[in-house]
Amino acid sequence: MPSSSTSIISKCTIYPDQKSTLKPLHLSVSDLPMLSCHYIQKGVLLSSPPQPFQDLIDSLKLSLSTTLSLFPALAGRFSTDSAGHVHIVCNDAGVDFIHANAKHLTLATLLSPPANFPDVHPSFKEFFAYDMTISYSGHHLPLAAVQVTELADGVFVGITANHAVTDGTSFWHFFNTFAAVTKAAGSGAKKKIASYPDFTRDTVFNSAVVLPVPASGPTVTFAADEPLRERVFHFSREDIQRLKKQANSNRHNNDGWKNAGVNGNVNCNGNGRVATVNVRNNDEISSFQSLSAQLWRSVTRARKLDASKTSTFRMAVNCRHRLEPKMDPFYFGNAIQSIPTVATVGDIVSNEVGFCAELLHRNVIAHDDSTVRRGIEDWEKAPRLFPLGNFDGAMITMGSSPRFPMYDNDFGWGKPLAIRSGKANKFDGKISAFPGREGNGSVDLEVVLAPETMVGLENDMEFMQYVTSFE
Repeated sequence: MPSSSTSIISKCTIYPDQKSTLKPLHLSVSDLPMLSCHYIQKGVLLSSPPQPFQDLIDSLKLSLSTTLSLFPALAGRFSTDSAGHVHIVCNDAGVDFIHANAKHLTLATLLSPPANFPDVHPSFKEFFAYDMTISYSGHHLPLAAVQVTELADGVFVGITANHAVTDGTSFWHFFNTFAAVTKAAGSGAKKKIASYPDFTRDTVFNSAVVLPVPASGPTVTFAADEPLRERVFHFSREDIQRLKKQANSNRHNNDGWKNAGVNGNVNCNGNGRVATVNVRNNDEISSFQSLSAQLWRSVTRARKLDASKTSTFRMAVNCRHRLEPKMDPFYFGNAIQSIPTVATVGDIVSNEVGFCAELLHRNVIAHDDSTVRRGIEDWEKAPRLFPLGNFDGAMITMGSSPRFPMYDNDFGWGKPLAIRSGKANKFDGKISAFPGREGNGSVDLEVVLAPETMVGLENDMEFMQYVTSFE
């Protein structure tokens, strides 16, 4: 399906409506590795607003200015000092605001793909600024941008944000606040902010260690031009519960543990070292771990890899609540670590889904305060950029979270119809998890795979039996 053209109507810089008093914010051990990642690109598809579109544009600009005063880090720029430390200078330099037009596209066209092309409509990738821009570019580019694209019968609001400034928790906090401020302004009320971002930099993630960066700047660690397919698979709560029951019922009913090196209370933590964790037999595998396990199993089978090859499933985890004492839940910045879970292809495909689910489950519950701190110490000993990609053809990387409040972005005329992303950080095996629109524990998985692997997944009946068709 050819991509359709989106035209830019106007572009301007939006500044905070109040001067920032924040001192420069030191990039943390969790921020710095993201300098080689693309800017985050996520957005919401909405029905047509009740007011004339130009009035909406004017309203969004004012609301964005107000919101930036609450999130001054996004209106700043990076600066590297003489010692090599990277900071966010909260200098009110502003963000880009883009008004775009794609009135030849309808909501039905975007959300109801033809049977012979069920992939995500390519036009969604045109609804974001800063395509394929590396986060290190925040030294000279804005740290965020908002693009509002007018459709035939709807609107798409896409936000692009520097990944070394925000993780998913901070990104959606900003997005939610922007929507809430806009909705309040439309009703003539002043929005009372329920939760303000926390910009403290006195956490365990703060470090004096310098990340070595090439003079020319870092480069992305994966091939950004490889052929890919992208689909969103929807899973209802009922189907996920059915899968969860299956995973929990057969988690111990296989002989793969011995071969996989999983024995008793032994677990491989996020740094590839062996750690002990007390896993009770009645400690239930979660719905999302079950769904992730089924995806790992089915994608691995679709890749037709040699049984002796090792496959890695990486899952990003929020560390705010894992530390003791806990971090502020609205800490603004990156507070994430990546947990790699490893098994041989033979073990993954020959055992039932409970095998992979148990591996993922044990790794997640083992990622406690001591594990987080050990990961930080390991990084400080060998500072490095985050190696994003599928380097051996057998990797899967799970990002985002169905717990993020994506559908809370009501700008004043109803909740979003869908969540979509741009071109950023996509490679064979990149998965993003979104909540389903109906809520209640439903999940959407945005799956990016090599074309031949996607065909294999679509024909994997074990996987597809849990997929619910969109209405």
